Amino acid sequence: MNEKHLVADEREEPYWLRRGELLSLNPAGDVPVLIEESGEIICGGRVICEYLEEESPEVSLLGENAKARAETRRLIDWFDSKFDAEVTQFLAGEKLFKRVALGEAPDSRAMRAGRENIHAHLEYVAWLTDRRSWLAGEALSLADLAAGAHLSLVDYAGDVPWSDHPLAKEWYVRLKSRPSFRPLLAEVFPGVAPAAVYADLDF
Repeated sequence: MNEKHLVADEREEPYWLRRGELLSLNPAGDVPVLIEESGEIICGGRVICEYLEEESPEVSLLGENAKARAETRRLIDWFDSKFDAEVTQFLAGEKLFKRVALGEAPDSRAMRAGRENIHAHLEYVAWLTDRRSWLAGEALSLADLAAGAHLSLVDYAGDVPWSDHPLAKEWYVRLKSRPSFRPLLAEVFPGVAPAAVYADLDF
C-alpha cells in the first residue's frame, strides 16, 4: 500500500488467539484483512495485493504484461510457499512465533535445517538480481515485497548469513532503503529484541 501511495489505518492482530472480532471478519482466522471505507472486507495477503492492483493500477506491482505478471506470481509463490516452508517456519517461526504466541522454546533441529536451507535461496536471489534489476524484472514488484517480508522476519531473528551472499545483500539493502519498507523496521515482537543491525540501512 505504501508503494501505491495508499493510506491505511493499521491494526495489530494476535491472530493465534482466534478472537471473535477477527473470525467475524475472516472465518479462516488469518491475517491480513483489509476493510474498505465502504465496509467491503477483503481477506488474505495475496488476494488483497491482487485486489489493490485492480483498484489502484496507477503503480503496477505485478508487471506490465502477461509474461511479467506470470513471473512475479511465480516468485511470490516461491517465497510464500517454498521459502516459508524451508526457511521462515524453521527460523522465524521457531525463534519468534513460538516464543510470542505459544511461550515455547525453539526446536534446535528445525533451526539447523533452516540455517542450511537458506543458503540455496539466497544464491537464487543473487542469481536473479545478477541478471535483472529486481527479482522479477527491471521494476520493483510484489515478488520483491514477498521475498523482503520473509527475509525481514528471518533477519529480525539474526539468522540471515548476509556476508556469504553479497549480491543478495545488495538487493536487500536497496529494498530496505525504500521509504515504503522503512516503517516495517521499527516494528518489534513483544519481548523479543531484533538483531543488532536489523534496522540499519547500511549493514
